Amino acid sequence: MLTNNVMSQSDKRMINIIFALSAAVILLATIQNEMPNGIIGAIGIMAVVGYILNVVGDKTPIVNQFFGGGAIVIIFGSSYIFHSGLVPQETANTVTTFMKSGGFLSFFIASLVTGSILGMDGNTLKKAALKYIPVILGGVAVSFLFAGLVGSALGNGFFDSVMLIALPIMGGGMGAGAVPLVEIMSGNTGMSAEMLMSKMVPALAIGNAVAIVMAGLLNKLGNFYPSLTGNGKLMRGAAEEEKQQEQQEHKASIDVLGIGALLAITMFYVGTLLSNVISMHTYALMIIFVAVVKVSGFMPRELEQAAHAWYKFVVDNLTPALLVGIGVAYTDLDQIIASLNLVYFLLVFATVLGAIIGAALVGRLMGFHPIEAAITAGLCMANMGGTGDVAVLAASKRMELMPFAQISSRIGGAFMLILATLIIELLK
Repeated sequence: MLTNNVMSQSDKRMINIIFALSAAVILLATIQNEMPNGIIGAIGIMAVVGYILNVVGDKTPIVNQFFGGGAIVIIFGSSYIFHSGLVPQETANTVTTFMKSGGFLSFFIASLVTGSILGMDGNTLKKAALKYIPVILGGVAVSFLFAGLVGSALGNGFFDSVMLIALPIMGGGMGAGAVPLVEIMSGNTGMSAEMLMSKMVPALAIGNAVAIVMAGLLNKLGNFYPSLTGNGKLMRGAAEEEKQQEQQEHKASIDVLGIGALLAITMFYVGTLLSNVISMHTYALMIIFVAVVKVSGFMPRELEQAAHAWYKFVVDNLTPALLVGIGVAYTDLDQIIASLNLVYFLLVFATVLGAIIGAALVGRLMGFHPIEAAITAGLCMANMGGTGDVAVLAASKRMELMPFAQISSRIGGAFMLILATLIIELLK
């Protein structure tokens, strides 16, 4: 049956038959509005829709070559399917609840952050951490410059383009970015919260969509010009060290995967407890704690390998399902389409392009691969927080960069709030 981990054609046919039968049952129950509530209903329909759309995206010409393939099709396709009346509204509500209050996104990110950090080479982590913040600042500076210049040329004004378009796009998403930005600015600029929100929210939505598309294009650029990319490794010269480290790892057993899952959940608990005493986001504190554990050498190598094995299991098996959840719960196609006038789109595009160029250039100077720097310190600043990070990394096929993506979204996003406060205070 299975020899040397190679699956026979009969095994593949049997798996395809089982999937087809399972998909037929799940889709029939969903269409008839008989889908079970909770995790068993949500994960079933998300897995089936995610797999189908992923295959469609990966086999669609142009989309699979230049725009991220399956990841793009899953996000926007599932948003359309679940919000266009093709499936009952109760199904969309169940998926949304599972994603938001059900904690699926937090579980996924915790697994990726813990496993990818503990799977890194410790020396590489030390070097990257010290040099990463300047790369974020380089992306922010060039994104503001591009947005301001394009805004001035199109009659929107340099200041308004930076404050109402570029700043919220680079600000870490909705809850940690746009909402506190509106609170800061509405009380100090004379502009109403409603007016500010009507400007910022569409910018976030379009910026997130542009960032996902650009992530696919950057992956393609790396295929054309291999010298620009580390194929998922941020630091130049780190790929060989980590390759040697990975070669020492053994095939994961069920017990090992269970230990890895427990470690990921524990690290999220640690971040949650620390956030009660330190005014920082849970993800940011979790990243810092896991990094300290890694650098200190406190954790046995066997446990680090277990966490890394769990991270790879989650990425390989749950990513399409999660992208469906992002499309359903966090992607509003109507809002994106309604805001698509030429001037607005050019301002958003200039912001995202500036983030890419600034992060790539400064990243190169800091010893990073330009494409990985542009994705993490550029696009993961310009997307919508945690959900945007997953979508961008999936489109660029670099999920192992999640720790740096989260640093951009959380710590970089917090810096944007501080910057907004300082700018407003200077202008008073």
